[in-house]
Amino acid sequence: MGTMHLLTLPIITLLVLLGSLAGFLAGLLGIGGGIILVPLFLWVFSTAGFHPEVIVHLAFGTSLAIILPTAISSTLGHRKRGNVDWHQVLYLSIGAALGAVAGASAAAGLSGEWLKVAFGAMQILVALKMYFLHPHLPPERGNQVPVYALLLVGLTGGAFSAFFGVGGGVIAVPLMVIVLQLPIHLAVGNSSALIVVSAFTGALSYTLHGLGNAQLPPYSLGYVNVLVAFLVAPFTILLARLGVRVAGRVSNDRLRYIFAAVLLIIGLRMIVKNLYF
Repeated sequence: MGTMHLLTLPIITLLVLLGSLAGFLAGLLGIGGGIILVPLFLWVFSTAGFHPEVIVHLAFGTSLAIILPTAISSTLGHRKRGNVDWHQVLYLSIGAALGAVAGASAAAGLSGEWLKVAFGAMQILVALKMYFLHPHLPPERGNQVPVYALLLVGLTGGAFSAFFGVGGGVIAVPLMVIVLQLPIHLAVGNSSALIVVSAFTGALSYTLHGLGNAQLPPYSLGYVNVLVAFLVAPFTILLARLGVRVAGRVSNDRLRYIFAAVLLIIGLRMIVKNLYF
């Protein structure tokens, strides 16, 4: 099935380097790192000779399995810096768990090419809004965030997380900044904690949906390739803590601009790839 092709030195090196970059971005921006891991796995799994019918779902499921420990590492780092509000995270997580189940179930039966284009367009719009419209970023929100708003933001982030195999922070962080009007550092910290829930639920759903699929390569547990997860996860975890440290030294405005730029690049890449290739 081509699994041994994964163990060549160039592929292992690429997995380690890009996995490290994914972990760093996860800690810095409160995203899961799946925006790097998913494209990486799509290429690696194809090169390794995996069955075309399972490559996309395997890339999503494996990405979420790696994002889980990475998000735990990021959350612990942000918690030490006081950038996690556990009351908010509780309601965000309830919404995220429900959204992740729905997103993974939908993705298991769809190719979603046009949905990815729409997702990319939405990311670009959010990035432009964050960059040009300068949403109100108070040092502290004047009133308590309504529970229904936390549930809806969590639901949206969880659904996108599981559907696209990413952490969900690319949706959750902008929503927390623009809709909930949270300071960017608190949004990044809350997002890391939220990703723990959405990644766990999403990875579990992909595992269950893929059980018994005869086209899966060796070392796969449902749509999660355990071999790749064990190779990449240690590096994403270590670099996530470094990303957290760097985030603590960056101003609110600069962090917001960095995040907007990352969103813009991801959105453009997703649209171009799905429309023209």
